[in-house]
Amino acid sequence: MSSIIHIQVGQCGNAIGEKFWKVICDEHGIDQAGNYYGDNNLQHERINVYFRQSNKGTHIPRAIVVDLEPGTVQSVKCGPLGQLFSQDNFVHGSTGAGKNWAKGRYNEGAELVDIVLDLLRKEVENCDFCQGIQLTHSLGGGTGSGMGTLLISKFEEEYPDKIISTYSVLPSLKVPSDRTEPYNAILSMNEMIESTHQTYCIDNEALYDISFRTLKITLPTYGDLNHLVSLTMSGVTTCLRFPGQLNGNLRKFSVNMIPFPRQHFLIPGFAPLTSRDSQQYRALTVPDLTRQIFDAKNMMAACNPCHGRYLTVAAVFRGCMSMRQVDEQMSNMQNKNSSHYVDWIPNNLQTDVCDIPPSGLKTAATLIGNSTAIQERSSVS
Repeated sequence: MSSIIHIQVGQCGNAIGEKFWKVICDEHGIDQAGNYYGDNNLQHERINVYFRQSNKGTHIPRAIVVDLEPGTVQSVKCGPLGQLFSQDNFVHGSTGAGKNWAKGRYNEGAELVDIVLDLLRKEVENCDFCQGIQLTHSLGGGTGSGMGTLLISKFEEEYPDKIISTYSVLPSLKVPSDRTEPYNAILSMNEMIESTHQTYCIDNEALYDISFRTLKITLPTYGDLNHLVSLTMSGVTTCLRFPGQLNGNLRKFSVNMIPFPRQHFLIPGFAPLTSRDSQQYRALTVPDLTRQIFDAKNMMAACNPCHGRYLTVAAVFRGCMSMRQVDEQMSNMQNKNSSHYVDWIPNNLQTDVCDIPPSGLKTAATLIGNSTAIQERSSVS
């Protein structure tokens, strides 16, 4: 079974990483002690992609938790999932990067990089076959940007045959946090253009807009934003974690979604996104899900795909629904908006259906778009 090793770096990377593990543990029927309690064979069939089994039969995430200051790592270790992770896979420094890309890249981060690489080597050896490395980080902070890109460049050197996939939180000028964020993001992007194979672009501006306008949350917390990211990550990784016909591993995904190596910056979208007060009045049909995932308001990156053209699109529908109806709706959507797709890539829209819905929902859908509109985010950053 081909496996994926997850690495979460920095305060933001650890926050969304912890939420991601909580969501997929619920979906696979794994409790906080690593015991399997699920009742569906599909939950356990491909569980080795993200988990390995201990000698006691418990499931341990293939994950490494990294930060340059001890506080974030200790909060994960003392959190509800702290006992789930391998205790040897927590790595932290003592001073932090101070929102400075150079400190994360050349000073404090460089001191810890060999420790992380040793842990990664051990995790790779524990896999039957490692298909790739998944990293969650922020491009605005010092640790996530500086040490994150240092790790990515080291991964490329050590494992040139592995796919490197990142979930990167981009800073926004509309949601300012620190003056150094745009500079950290620019320096990080320069490295990621060359060294990563798949980058899912997520930004705080889009997450805040979704929370305010769609979910009607007056004062969204970081927990609310991280939950949105974890839902998206769960949807994106559905094909990797459950049996299906589409994009069953990271390499197939790259072949189908990325026509040119440098054009690997992807826009994720998720549906349904409705406020809690209106959930009981919404009928989540396949046409509704299809309309929502193509709506710019449901994109996790603050760019409008209508301002560019799709090179490739993949959509994953989850829950009990007709594959035929899904294909019809997606085909209709492409035909109605044919000007939004390039005409020199044939069959550039793919769909898949997974029977297991996300926790707490009956049906859901995730869109992954490779669109030229992503340049809007690059110009803002």
